[in-house]
Amino acid sequence: MKLELRQVTKRFGTLVANDRIDLVVEPGEIHALLGENGAGKSTLMNVLYGLYQAEEGTILLDGVEQNFKGPGDAMAAGIGMVHQHFMLIPVFTVAENVVLGNEPTKKLGVLDLDAARKKVRALSDRFGFDVDPDALVSDLPVGAQQRVEIIKSLIRDAKILVLDEPTAVLTPQETDELMQIMRDLAAAGTSIIFITHKLREVQAVSDKITVIRQGKVVGQAKPTSTAGELATMMVGREVDLKVNKSVAKQGGNLVLRVEDIHVEDDRKQLAVDGVSFNVQAGEVLAIAGVQGNGQTELAEALLGLRHVVKGRGAIALNDVYVDNQSVRQRLEAGIGYVPEDRKKDGLVGEFDIAENLMLNGSYGKPFAKGVAIDFASRDRIANQLIKAFDVRTPSASTQAQKLSGGNQQKVVVARELSREVKLLIVSQPTRGVDVGSIEFIHERIVAERDEGKAVLLISTELDEVLALADRIAVMYRGKIVGIVDANVSRETLGKMMAGVAA
Repeated sequence: MKLELRQVTKRFGTLVANDRIDLVVEPGEIHALLGENGAGKSTLMNVLYGLYQAEEGTILLDGVEQNFKGPGDAMAAGIGMVHQHFMLIPVFTVAENVVLGNEPTKKLGVLDLDAARKKVRALSDRFGFDVDPDALVSDLPVGAQQRVEIIKSLIRDAKILVLDEPTAVLTPQETDELMQIMRDLAAAGTSIIFITHKLREVQAVSDKITVIRQGKVVGQAKPTSTAGELATMMVGREVDLKVNKSVAKQGGNLVLRVEDIHVEDDRKQLAVDGVSFNVQAGEVLAIAGVQGNGQTELAEALLGLRHVVKGRGAIALNDVYVDNQSVRQRLEAGIGYVPEDRKKDGLVGEFDIAENLMLNGSYGKPFAKGVAIDFASRDRIANQLIKAFDVRTPSASTQAQKLSGGNQQKVVVARELSREVKLLIVSQPTRGVDVGSIEFIHERIVAERDEGKAVLLISTELDEVLALADRIAVMYRGKIVGIVDANVSRETLGKMMAGVAA
């Protein structure tokens, strides 16, 4: 089935998310939609899938104009979509999830689960999915859950399959398996639209690449294009994708010591289960792993946002135990913290940039004189940091929520690095950030290491981990399965991320 989008425009108030976009996807083609987070890729596909209604433009399938009022219309026309966040019910079996909303029935409307199982097995065997129809979804690894989502679309006879950031929660091995599944589907005639911001994957699997920047198509490329060429199209300027760093100096002072800590999540389930590690001055220790294996709870426990289970482990900063210290006390002791969700935990969107830059120090010098804010000092420091960290903004009085994602992240990084810190905890530092800002943030992290700071990097981006780390600890289901040097192979790291001890 051939898909054509002509002059598709989608607005949210005054924001133009998609600006007169043209796109053609041929039958049996893997077409990569490449662009930074926020470029408008997912919005465009949500228009195609009927979740959003475009203000302007036309959708054609095999030359016939379509008018989708909702996802049901899109599915009926042969379009399937696997969302970045899976739409599965954990307590249902694979077969029950696959036929939900389209249940096969026997006489008198009785559910025919045997027919559902047969359909799942047939598709699983045909494409090598290796999925048990009777398995509970909650018991499946993430890669298998994604295959269930694909089966859900194929069982409805999808001719065009949209995969939205499909590798975001996969190990390297699961990513390789998905790539092969995509090739097999394309060979069988299914058209695939592959939404991503990962250059390596685009080059590995796509037949054609369309690049979107700030809601507009800025060009098309072939998979033989270099990563540098693709990155330039994405951000509009040349970008150095390689992190330049020297070998870390050995024997630095022990800055952070984590001893057998246990931390519960919001449901009172054990999210961090007996974790121990050390971080020295002048090194980057990266915590790698698929999202949801305890990394978030670990970072929050180190800063004091989440309590360690009483009597089950300890945290020491420069040989001083901080388990009973408040967040402010830990910040004053020398911890810098870049949270994984800048909008929720890193910034106050309604505050201006100058106010956000003093959030963790507004009660003392240089931002306050006694009990009053020293506005002249605050504004002077804000302007200095805006310049030093290349924050693109009209002024320091601009609200943080009006900045792009990359510039919001620069504000958070600027605030944390403008203090005297001994330990810098950076969690998902480049999530939702354009390639140019990634380059800048990576350089600053390396600079902090080279100045003798201890850096704990928590990231699900394997390329980022390999580029920045001196040592790598891998978390799986709340435990550290091993700590290895940064010269480890991607294959070994992938196995560790799946729970295989080093």
